[in-house]
Amino acid sequence: MSETLETLVPPPASVNPLLKAWQTPFETPPFAEIAPEHFLPAFEQAFADHTAEITAITYDPSVPDFANTVTALERAGKLLSKVSAVFYDLVSAHSNPALLEIDKEVSLRMARHWNPIMMNAVLFGRIAMLHDNRTMLELSPEQNRLLERTYTRFHRAGAGLDEAAKSRMAEINERLAHLGTAFSHHLLGDEQEWFLELGEADCDGLSDSFIATAKAAASERGMAGKAIMTLSRSFVEPFLKTSTRRDLREKVFKAFTARGDNNNDNDNNAVIVEILSLREESAKLLGFPTFAAYRLEDSMAKTPEAVRGLLERVWKPARARALADRDALQGLVAEEGGNFALAPWDWRYYAEKLRQRRANFDDAAIKPYLVLDHMIDAAFDCAHRLFGLSFSERKDIPVWHPDVRVWEVTDSTGQHKALFYGDYFARASKRSGAWMTSLRDQQKLDGAVAPQIINVCNFSKGADGEPSLLSPDDARTLFHEFGHGLHGMLSDVTYPSLSGTSVFTDFVELPSQLYEHWQEQPQVLRQFARHYQTGEPLPDDLLKRFIAARKFNQGFATVEFVSSALIDLEFHTQPASASRDVRAFERNELEKIGMPAEISLRHRPQQFGHIFSGDHYAAGYYSYMWSEVMDADAFGAFEEAGNIFDPAVAKRLHDDIYSSGGSRDPEDAYIAFRGREPEPDALLRRRGLLETPEAA
Repeated sequence: MSETLETLVPPPASVNPLLKAWQTPFETPPFAEIAPEHFLPAFEQAFADHTAEITAITYDPSVPDFANTVTALERAGKLLSKVSAVFYDLVSAHSNPALLEIDKEVSLRMARHWNPIMMNAVLFGRIAMLHDNRTMLELSPEQNRLLERTYTRFHRAGAGLDEAAKSRMAEINERLAHLGTAFSHHLLGDEQEWFLELGEADCDGLSDSFIATAKAAASERGMAGKAIMTLSRSFVEPFLKTSTRRDLREKVFKAFTARGDNNNDNDNNAVIVEILSLREESAKLLGFPTFAAYRLEDSMAKTPEAVRGLLERVWKPARARALADRDALQGLVAEEGGNFALAPWDWRYYAEKLRQRRANFDDAAIKPYLVLDHMIDAAFDCAHRLFGLSFSERKDIPVWHPDVRVWEVTDSTGQHKALFYGDYFARASKRSGAWMTSLRDQQKLDGAVAPQIINVCNFSKGADGEPSLLSPDDARTLFHEFGHGLHGMLSDVTYPSLSGTSVFTDFVELPSQLYEHWQEQPQVLRQFARHYQTGEPLPDDLLKRFIAARKFNQGFATVEFVSSALIDLEFHTQPASASRDVRAFERNELEKIGMPAEISLRHRPQQFGHIFSGDHYAAGYYSYMWSEVMDADAFGAFEEAGNIFDPAVAKRLHDDIYSSGGSRDPEDAYIAFRGREPEPDALLRRRGLLETPEAA
């Protein structure tokens, strides 16, 4: 441990806020009382408590039954869940050097805690006996699902391996925990260390709101009076779209795509190589030829071949569209007298010009109407009209940063349903991206437990009292994460392990991506898209142009995504030895699929946190597209009903998708909602990729 950690004095349990009952509204974490030095003692206690609970279950002399084994496991580890939720929220959304140092220790201790539990042969024997005799147990459908998922989880963790294999699997898990944390810290380090000061001559083409936001970012870094660029995506993408300074676009693009790949202390190449090698070894220990085969067995897709089939089905028309758009963009460069070949840092800039020409629309025109607070209201209103939820802001709930807002959520009868935390603005202490998580999940095992759900984004903050203005992509992100949030808030299950987003990775994006559809509906925009200065509603002409422009540049967007998904799949299907040189592997795979040189991966490997900060999306980044097949098809149910808030369709959506969590098979859940399996071409139609490039 570092010298800093050694000097931390563990507080006694009586004064450690993480080990006391919280006397706050809804028993929420008292963030102002919690300091870094509280976490290690709290984790120690939580690990000890959980270990004792597991030991009692394992060696219970009673004949194994559902209550004394599966239900008992569900009740175990409450303190560990409580401490972990607070810790990982802070590490991701409001970190500091002390927390990041503790994170290294906690990630190792977490692996060492869970390994002996998940590979406990005696405990697994109890679970396996119940699983073998499940037809005789008279279980409810939810209990059957929980037993199946519990058995699968232990089996896939290696509980059935021999002792030598278990020992090696434990070593692998510990090392992977360390490497995933290192990958995340390296990425955050590169993002925190880089900024570009913008002088007056560097701001040509940038909007007043962008410059104001750049000044706010400088102030946050102690550079009041200056304006800076950071490597937050919500900064980078609008800069690449609007800056007339090609030299600066190149500089920003190269810094953004080089995160984690700078041959410095934050370099992630060696980390990736070791992660892939260890994942391959763990899959083979469990009897699978590749990590992808292991990972996808427990998914809707089932096999790497099914994933590759979907991605290649989409890749071909997307690439054709992108190449046609590339030629058109190169034509614009020539028209302007540019004597250069279109480069990746030029694409967004010239695509905006082409969109203005073809659709008479650019993001700058609509951004003044997409006020953050109004878009939050829009997301809430859609949830009210679909599911009867109401949101009232609470100022008495403790938060981890002054920018965080909290709303109490009530159902159609006025009963408390959830708390919803919104942490929307970029800052140096927050990792990049956008995500949903929770401080507490819904369950009914021992009385109703209401969820506490978090959305974290990285939007640019308005300066000098001005509101935050969103790009169309930002607004879509807000609805996307809120869709995940609804999945957590509307959960109505008994058991914690089946709550909310505890579903297959290639199903978890359905509720979030489906919710995006409401953000772009005319009746929603007419009500909530209002000019931040005048309050005037979005003009019908601009609304029509915005809707018409939605399918523009979809070749680029789809190529950017699918190429990342294909690289992820190849990393985890090819032998790990093939990717010992990560940069060469990336180049070879892009050449193999015919990646247009003018488009970059949405996530280069060295910054691909989805698959290397942990393994949740490893061999699973395709999930967004798998879910998009369903979400495009699912929204069709509302369109066919002639009402985007149709009560009967909304009730099915609530009952079969949003509230059921992981309590039923996802394919069965989807068919219950839609009445049939999803229609794959719905995705291509939504993206406009069934049309010929010329028609678009």
